[in-house]
Amino acid sequence: MTQLEFSAEARLAFASDFHLGAPNYSQSRDRETVINQWLEEVGRNADAIFLVGDVFDFWFEYKAVVPKGFIRFLGKLASLADQGIPIHIFHGNHDLWIKDYLTKEVGAIIHSDPITLVIGQKKMLVGHGDGLGPGDHTYKFLKKVFKNPVAKFLFHWLHPDIGVGLANRWSSNSRINNIKKGSEEHQGENEWLYQYALEQEKISHHDYYVFGHRHLPMEMKISENSSYINIGEWVNYKTYGLFEDSKLQLLTYES
Repeated sequence: MTQLEFSAEARLAFASDFHLGAPNYSQSRDRETVINQWLEEVGRNADAIFLVGDVFDFWFEYKAVVPKGFIRFLGKLASLADQGIPIHIFHGNHDLWIKDYLTKEVGAIIHSDPITLVIGQKKMLVGHGDGLGPGDHTYKFLKKVFKNPVAKFLFHWLHPDIGVGLANRWSSNSRINNIKKGSEEHQGENEWLYQYALEQEKISHHDYYVFGHRHLPMEMKISENSSYINIGEWVNYKTYGLFEDSKLQLLTYES
């Protein structure tokens, strides 16, 4: 597992599930404006920014084509990276086909799996959260299909208008567009990612387990010295995590 180290004085920002592109152009553009304002503010004194998956509601990189749009957002990321602020982007279940475009054009560092952050004496496990824990069986099966080299090869040969159109139709039935479904309810200690954090804590201590994916901002104690924090999403909540002064806070952005 990738491990990154920071000084105890580091200031780190975390956000997840922007779902840019959903549910339509106009609402996505409005959200993009707010996200850029947040990036501008946290970027003034952040040592690194972590975008923990589902940044886009759909993303697929053809050899010479990427989904159109999001220019202001990508420009903001590039500007921050040019200032020397590391931008870490995680694959989510909606944008797991991110390859090297964002690395080449924006300067982002891409992560496919959870990573460990060591910040002074604090230790943190960070990942999108899809497919982790005891549940999510349907998605675990779909992820195997989506990541299968044959499936990616076949999708690659679809004309982008067809491929992106199919993907957007599938995405319209996604969790972000059905926020009131029962699967979105807080399941207490039965939360899949909470259960995953409990199991990981038995293997190796982390002060924080930080995930997105569930779209529900929450903080739950794993033990006296360990917490599971879900940093929520930006369609409804605009929540994010901020690590400073050796502790992680779950905050709401007021634009």
